[in-house]
Amino acid sequence: MNQMMRLESLLAKHTMPAAPELVRTDDDGTVHCLACGHRCKVRVGRCGVCRVRFNKDGVLQVPAGYVSAAQIDPIEKKPFFHVFPGQNALSFGMLGCNFHCSYCQNWITSQTLRDDRAVSRPRFVTAGQLAELAIKDGAPAMVSTYNEPLITCDWAIDIFKPAREHGIVCGFVSNGYATPEALEFIRPYVDLYKIDLKTFDDKKYRKLGGMRDTVLDTIRRAYDMGFWVEVVTLMVPGFNDSEDEIRQIADFLASVSADIPWHVTAYHPDYKMPGGDRTPIETLNLAYQIAKEAGLRYVYSGNAPGTLEGHEDTRCSQCDTTLIRRTGFYVQSNVMVDGCCPSCKTRIPGVWGKAPPRRSTGWGMPRLVPL
Repeated sequence: MNQMMRLESLLAKHTMPAAPELVRTDDDGTVHCLACGHRCKVRVGRCGVCRVRFNKDGVLQVPAGYVSAAQIDPIEKKPFFHVFPGQNALSFGMLGCNFHCSYCQNWITSQTLRDDRAVSRPRFVTAGQLAELAIKDGAPAMVSTYNEPLITCDWAIDIFKPAREHGIVCGFVSNGYATPEALEFIRPYVDLYKIDLKTFDDKKYRKLGGMRDTVLDTIRRAYDMGFWVEVVTLMVPGFNDSEDEIRQIADFLASVSADIPWHVTAYHPDYKMPGGDRTPIETLNLAYQIAKEAGLRYVYSGNAPGTLEGHEDTRCSQCDTTLIRRTGFYVQSNVMVDGCCPSCKTRIPGVWGKAPPRRSTGWGMPRLVPL
């Protein structure tokens, strides 16, 4: 038995039945998984596209009881720039994904059970233990990340329930390949939703394993449902970085809301594209300028700390006062008062908290937590 098969056997023992809201069962025991846009029809003994949700004797079993990683991160790393700036988020992830992006930056965890090289060791914990880590650290936020949280959302919600009882704000860092049923299921416990909009070309999306319009629908729906939404586009040279495509993405986001923060992020060669080019700084600058022309009020260049003056800062959309200065994950200063610009009193959209630190408390460094 090879290593991947051993891992598959191990993970199959750490599951629970899917949330009833996320499954429909036929008379013959076939289950229909509603956790993501694939809406997999899974016969007895088979698994879905993600490889981690499977049909055991007519019951949809889903991941539970482990993490691939858990650590205290700066919330800017997610990236959320309009949520508790300068503070921490307890970040945890599991294994698997419903996409198979050839340039994935987290492929060791996301492509488990799909790629022999992607074998990450699980760490076994209870939902209560994870929530307690965030409570003890005093982190104001807790985020399911590192892999695709939609395919492990049943257990994430079990973790978020006790966390929310202690005032912790919970979020997903996701590819946005959701269903309306999944969004309705998570909404009572999830307030933050970072979505990757990988391209505006449906043919390219299909190469990654999904369909563009499902992600666009998720962005619209999540915004309308009151999630705090931030969108990220990883600018991959030769894939999604043409001026026309950048403009299409910017125009779409502006049509949903000019207040949605858009992170245009530099790519580094990885996974099945190790010989590719890094994103030129000129591309980030072009995307920033196009987004501003489209009417987006909050645009950020990522993965290029300190390179483009002002591109990591939050400015007032009315008077242009610099409110939050950043370099990478480090918040250098924050002059907002109760979520408002101190100069013109304009309220800045986001989740700010009552007494945010004026400077980053952790110097932007992730910190492992004991399990």
